[in-house]
Amino acid sequence: MSIDARSLLSIAEQAVTIAADIIRTKAPGVVTAKGDRDMATEVDYAVEDSVRDFLTRETPEIGFLGEEEGLSHAGKGLLWALDPVDGTVNFLHGLPLCAVSLGLIQDNTSVLGVIDLPFLGTCYTAAEGAGAHANGTPIHVSDTRDLDAAIVAIGDYAVGTNAEERNRPRLALTHELAARVQRIRMFGSAAIDLAWVAHGKTDALIMLSNNPWDTAAGIIIARQAGAAVLDLDGSPHTTTSRATIAAGPALVADLFTLIGQVPESA
Repeated sequence: MSIDARSLLSIAEQAVTIAADIIRTKAPGVVTAKGDRDMATEVDYAVEDSVRDFLTRETPEIGFLGEEEGLSHAGKGLLWALDPVDGTVNFLHGLPLCAVSLGLIQDNTSVLGVIDLPFLGTCYTAAEGAGAHANGTPIHVSDTRDLDAAIVAIGDYAVGTNAEERNRPRLALTHELAARVQRIRMFGSAAIDLAWVAHGKTDALIMLSNNPWDTAAGIIIARQAGAAVLDLDGSPHTTTSRATIAAGPALVADLFTLIGQVPESA
């Protein structure tokens, strides 16, 4: 199934508005443990249920994947991917750095994205061929050219199974970045990481992981804002990528040179 993603942007925005209203108006409620230091709140489930029900009514031919309850139906080549509260730990602690992230995936590639930051009053949108916007205003990546002038966001450190082993390259990467870039930031939300690269608030993101619900919306927003979004080997990012690396084009070469100095088993 092929479709012009721009025709679905209004529906996606409506779905995310429903989600953001729930996050702003409801307390986290009961917390469900999902693993080592990983959890979901009642709000996570309420948002996912509401968005899934809305999108199933509006676009029954499109599949739906949610972080909390998985794949509800496969659809016909198109897939909505939702992180109902990206930054659940921040949300639980009353930190405003959390987001609703809804992306549309076609052939393993993001073609539409909406990210709403409910406590910061910004909604990011993009569709293939339509540019990227923040609250309706066009946005573009920064023009920073040198790593020593760059703010680089990094993904969360690993928890759970084999966390110590998985964190060796992450910690080695942090060490290399600390010696080269202007500042390192860890915001605790992949959606915010990608949206702020798109908006030019940060200059690059390195996240040594990739889940579709985390990245589907942010990838297309960053790309439509002019960012290069790549896998760890420098190939174009897809839902099957191992990592998520986004930056303005002028920084990409130096960024990958730095990444190449970090052994995977560091």
